[in-house]
Order: sequence, then C-alpha cells, then structure tokens
Amino acid sequence: MRYTTLKYAVSGRIGRITLNRPARLNAIDDRMPREIRRAVEAANDDDRVHVIVLAGAGRAFCAGYDLKEFAEGDGGNRWNQPMPWDPMKDYRGMKANTDDFFAIWRSYKPVICKVHGYAVAGGSDIALCADIVMMAEDAKIGYMPARVWGCPTTAMWVYRLGAEKAKRMLLTGDTVDGRTAEKMGLVYRAVPAKDLDHAVNALAKRMAGVPKNQLMMQKLMINQAYENMGLASTQAMATLFDGITRHSPEGVWFKNYAAKHGFHAAVRWRDSGKAIPRGKAVP
Repeated sequence: MRYTTLKYAVSGRIGRITLNRPARLNAIDDRMPREIRRAVEAANDDDRVHVIVLAGAGRAFCAGYDLKEFAEGDGGNRWNQPMPWDPMKDYRGMKANTDDFFAIWRSYKPVICKVHGYAVAGGSDIALCADIVMMAEDAKIGYMPARVWGCPTTAMWVYRLGAEKAKRMLLTGDTVDGRTAEKMGLVYRAVPAKDLDHAVNALAKRMAGVPKNQLMMQKLMINQAYENMGLASTQAMATLFDGITRHSPEGVWFKNYAAKHGFHAAVRWRDSGKAIPRGKAVP
C-alpha cells in the first residue's frame, strides 16, 4: 500500500505509523486522515503486528490542520463556504476526518502515540485518540483554535481530563508541556526528549508479548465504558460546532484576516489574548 503523507513499517511485533510531512511539521492536509485510517487497518490486518506505535517525522508529531493552506486559500470553499452556508455539507466532510482519526481509537490493536515537538490543534485530536500517549517533557500539546475557528471534533479532552480541566484548556486555548500534561492526567507519561524513543519502545515491546486476542478484548472492554458515556453523540455535536466556528462572525473575520495578512499573522492575533473582532472590517 502506498502513502503520500505517512510511512508504515513493521519490525518484530510492532507496526509503526509515522506521519511524514516534516517540512510542514506534519500538518494535516486533505489526504492524511484517510491514509491514517488505511495504515491502521493495514496494521490490524497484519498478523505479525501486536502493537502500533504512532509518531511523527522531523521536528514535531503534528502541528494540526495545514491552516496556511485552508485559511489563506481553500479556493474551493470546502471549509469556508460563502454565506448562507450549508452546515450539513461541512459536517459531512469534517465527520469523515473525525471518523478517520478515530480509526486509532477503534483499532483492535493498541496504539501508543509518541509526541515530540508539538501535538496541537488537529494534531492533539489525533494523539488523544491513541490508547496511551507518551510525550517528551518539552513537547507542547493544546487546542489553540478553541479561541476562534475550531472545536476539537474527537472530543477526547473531556474524556481524558474530566470537565473542569477540559474547560481550563478549551476556554483559553492554552498549550501545556509534557510535564504538565502528565500531571493533569492528559497523557500517560512524560520523559526527557532524549529518552522518548527508548520509553516508547520498551512499553511497546512489553505489550507485544501479550496475545493479540487478549489485547483486543481488554481494549474493547475499556473503550465500551466510554461509548456508554455518550462519546459518539458528544463527537457529533463537537463536529457540528467545529463548522459553526469557521462561519461565525469572528470566524469569518479570522479567515479574512488570514487571507489578507497571512496565516501566521492571524495566529499571532488569535493567541495574543486580544479580543477577536465581531463583524468588523479587516484592518
């Protein structure tokens, strides 16, 4: 199977999926969600594989959606429709991406996510779908588009953190480092960056000694508890809200500002703490 946004390889009983757009910090383009699903399915179909390790090439795990492309461009109006907009058209496209990311959660074989550099915005959506997340202590995780132009569609923040800590993160759009993420209970463990590969490989090898059927049963049992809490309905609402954020008065202003001044300038405004203008002309 050929991929354009990632690499898939097997060593021993471990399948390795590596996001591979390093020049863009592995930012998510239109092809990556489908390829993640295909790679997870390939690992599940491979009798050699007991455990999957998900990682990123280069300087980061994943810096989120490639918003330089989607915010500055998107000439086909896939994610930025003219008004009046069709929310169900938007929902259909973003729900497909969410379902592709959630192939990680649904994988019959456990997935360990290795985070270095950044796992932010849509990249945090991907990472938090994994069964276990291990971070470098200096890596950053967060969902900055919670400030404007985004809602985390996989909704895993609340299921990992509980209501209060999830609100702390999503009502500010702040990021935290690996040490803080471990302390909050967002990720399993944070280690010095130089030790991250060793720590992930040691855990993967430990799991790989367990029969595949045992791994599958334990994971299905635990996941079912989350499904019973209403995970699917929470995701449906979050995915619909994500589309609304891109077509709200503030979302339209952000898109127009990015188109005029560039995405990085728009992000500096978003993350500065300044109010997002509502329904005003872009300066």
